[in-house]
Amino acid sequence: MTAMPPELGDSRKTQEMLWKQIKEQGHLPGFSNVVDQIVGAMQSEDEREFSMTRTVLSDPALTHRVLRLANSAMYAMFGEINTVSRAVMVLGTESIGHLALGLKLVDSLATVSSTSSGVRTEMEKAVLAGHIARQVTAQASTRDAEEAVVCSLLHGLGRMVVVFYLPQYFDAITKMVEEGVDEAVAAVKVLGMTMVDVGRLIARRWGLPRDLIESLHDVMPQAGEPLDHAGWLAALSTMSSSCARAICEDGAGDEALAVIVEGYSDMLGMECATVLEAVGAAREAARDDPALTRTAAAAASVVPEDIGRVDATPALVRGVADMRKVAASITTSQLMTMALETIFQNLKLTRAVAFLRNRKEGKYVAGMCFGADVQVLAPRLMFSDAYQPDVFHAALANDKMVCVKDASDPAFRAKLPRWWKDAFPAVRSFIVLPLTVNRHPVGFIYGDWDDTVPAALEQSEIVALNELRALTMARQSN
Repeated sequence: MTAMPPELGDSRKTQEMLWKQIKEQGHLPGFSNVVDQIVGAMQSEDEREFSMTRTVLSDPALTHRVLRLANSAMYAMFGEINTVSRAVMVLGTESIGHLALGLKLVDSLATVSSTSSGVRTEMEKAVLAGHIARQVTAQASTRDAEEAVVCSLLHGLGRMVVVFYLPQYFDAITKMVEEGVDEAVAAVKVLGMTMVDVGRLIARRWGLPRDLIESLHDVMPQAGEPLDHAGWLAALSTMSSSCARAICEDGAGDEALAVIVEGYSDMLGMECATVLEAVGAAREAARDDPALTRTAAAAASVVPEDIGRVDATPALVRGVADMRKVAASITTSQLMTMALETIFQNLKLTRAVAFLRNRKEGKYVAGMCFGADVQVLAPRLMFSDAYQPDVFHAALANDKMVCVKDASDPAFRAKLPRWWKDAFPAVRSFIVLPLTVNRHPVGFIYGDWDDTVPAALEQSEIVALNELRALTMARQSN
């Protein structure tokens, strides 16, 4: 049981108690653990798109939900999107990053909501606020939709943190509010800081982007003043959260919601009726939100159960078709990312690596890579381009794809180079897809399985993979 502070209104002691509870209970499960990866990918100076793609692909549930939303009616103008890498290219790293943050936050809230009714109530308000922001931004035709959703989800972060980690503090504040004290005043009397201060404290500790942190304050309605980007986000998230609280706490009807909306519609540059319509649509959409209906145990089950290796031909064909559509308008690096993801995801590989030839140094060197451990291994994955009688050089010399079904076969071990044996001792099966220009090798794509059952490719899969590698190299030969 959380003890009440020895002195009410002492922000320093409140923070000490908060950090103590977080240390004992951990951060919001499933969210803070991935914030560093997502924000890091959003802010990466090099290969931002690839970093974001790799971050999303590292979480199968997140991959599934990103693709599902990217193919929703909101983004129908972009056509069917079959790969995360294309979703990142089309929607941008910022949008995908904010989308990922929002999805992981909702999942974490759904998980902890079973701990108390107070946590669940705050989660419901946050999720509804996110729906309102999404519907409003859809009406405003802004590309900042995902950022606005995250800002609205996080607007009540301080309240969520206090009710989750310091429930007795929250009860004391609630009692004062019931007696007629303004919540901000009550929070300062109990915590020594407002709920907004707590929210920003946690947001900074998580390393969230500056605009998200700046949006974590209540904006009072005002007329006439044009808003900058941060101000617009803060106004929208304040309105969304206010409407969500009115609906969840008071069961507010259209008239009560209209009073709230009227105060912010001018600030948002929208007609009051349009915003009210969006709030109504969000209310309906929230009723079907799985985060509000599923149990905590089911929250993690957002992708179909893995039933093992199946014929990947249809998915590979779709991936090649996607690449063909955009090949003329994207960079070689982006095309390689799409190829690597298509192979990695659809062949159910443990890891996939693009090796490129460095002629100056006379080596093949690992570049882009997907897989749990491959980033750690990547600096060691290099070998001389001088011919050696092993399976990799043979594939490159003959410009033919190789699929090794059982690398543990004693008769085959002599064809495996030392660097591969050291890096992948547990691998049973792997493939090598040479990348050549006018019969001159420029690199290759490597993929493997750690499964105990040897893997093999269907002939139709081989045809699709050959089309993929030809398309990957088409620009190089022009």
